[in-house]
Order: sequence, then C-alpha cells, then structure tokens
Amino acid sequence: MQTDSRVLILAPDDNVAIAKTDIPAATTLQVMGAMVTLAEKILTGHKFAFKTVSQGEAIIKYGAPIGIASRDISPGESMHLHNIVSDYIPTYTLDEGHQFQEH
Repeated sequence: MQTDSRVLILAPDDNVAIAKTDIPAATTLQVMGAMVTLAEKILTGHKFAFKTVSQGEAIIKYGAPIGIASRDISPGESMHLHNIVSDYIPTYTLDEGHQFQEH
C-alpha cells in the first residue's frame, strides 16, 4: 500500500501515522493506500489518525498499543492527550533512602 514519503508507519496494524516533517493543514496525503486530508498542521514527530478510530479503541503505533481513544477520532486529526488516554505509567526508581521517587 502506498504511503506519502512525509509519513512514517512501521507496522501494518497501526492506526497512527507519524509526520517526518512539518505538514501544513489541509494537505492531502496518501497513507496506507487511503487519501487523508489533515485537519490541522502536524509538526515533525507528531501523530495523526489516517483512519477512523472509535472511542475506546486502542491506539496502535509501531505495532504496539500506546493508549485508548477518549473520543471518536476522524482521519486527518492530530492524536495527543486531547483525544487519547495514554497507557504509559510514571517510572519509579529507588533512591539511596529506598523510597520511591517519580521521574
């Protein structure tokens, strides 16, 4: 399936595309064979939906789940904390006093 060279997708099950460069709003891109028009400017390294993601559906990036859609997300929308609940948890380590410290 064809994907624009400005976009990175590493796994066939991904529903997130990563911008390899800043891409202006209203740009139409081919992503995994589908035509997607960006709803807003997507900055380098930021992610956007290239297909519909329903509320509660897993967000898949690089073949791994990274969160859950907190609302329906349309193709071309940016994906971040405003519409995703992250699966990441804080990292904890033991300091010299053996108390957990959040980093």
